Amino acid sequence: MGQYVPSERVPNEYFTSVNGLTPEWIEQRTGIKTRSKAAADENVDTMGIKAVEDALQSLPYDIKDVNLIVSAHYCAYDTVATVAHKIQQEYGINGAKAVYVSAACSSFINGLEVIEGYFASGKADKALLVCSEENSYYCNESDPKSGHLWGDAAVAFFISKDKIGEGDIRILDIFTEGLGDIGKGPGGVMLRPKEDGITMPDGRDVFIHACRYMIYALNKSLESAGLKKEDISGFITHQANKRIVAQVAHQLDLTLDSFYNNIEELGNTGSASAPLVLVQNIDKIKKGEKIALMVFGGGYSCGCFIIEK
Repeated sequence: MGQYVPSERVPNEYFTSVNGLTPEWIEQRTGIKTRSKAAADENVDTMGIKAVEDALQSLPYDIKDVNLIVSAHYCAYDTVATVAHKIQQEYGINGAKAVYVSAACSSFINGLEVIEGYFASGKADKALLVCSEENSYYCNESDPKSGHLWGDAAVAFFISKDKIGEGDIRILDIFTEGLGDIGKGPGGVMLRPKEDGITMPDGRDVFIHACRYMIYALNKSLESAGLKKEDISGFITHQANKRIVAQVAHQLDLTLDSFYNNIEELGNTGSASAPLVLVQNIDKIKKGEKIALMVFGGGYSCGCFIIEK
């Protein structure tokens, strides 16, 4: 696993003159204190490649052994020449399949499920999953509803069908489901580059359904894996709003100490957020412990995957 987070941090104070929101108001309602922002010469391609570079430091085989590259995210620098194709070119991964998957903030888990399908069909056995989000490329900072939420980051996971070494992390279950037929559905969160960028017309609807369906996805994944909530040592949710994390914890009868987070510093880094939290905290997780990652995407969609270290 690898990560890349731009060095720039935009503090809450910046938005007072931009959209009229005070630092206290933003922190109280979102839990965000600063957010990461890509530099002028960075984009989803460059960030994705840097995340791969980070992951390569501990990769036990040659990257050219990869036969499937999946880029899974919603921010795109180019929707034709995708991050997957850029990485294939950068590392000369000849003969690999290269595809792009998008399902809003649940894209990463949908990417995992695509890889699961390729493995099951026998068409691949070593995959590279990259998620890179440059929300600052699209967001309208003057929008008082959501302009202050977004951060930028990238993650890269090398995934193999078969066990490679003793240090492997095992994926126990992957669950996803489209929810375009509930609530505000496709209108809850939108990204229309030529019109108004990333918008969230009804944050309350997103909040309600995010809390409900991340728990729904967790329960589905636990059932599929033959596990109980008590078998899970730690939880990670999509980093959209700290109040969502608190509400999910409350509904699961858990304390916030059971949850790993990074939203305070990085903001909402989209579909990179939950896997990024995992990468940043992997050294804190003990051998044999199981972690559940839950996501909700503005489309709507939900997902969960469970890993064992």
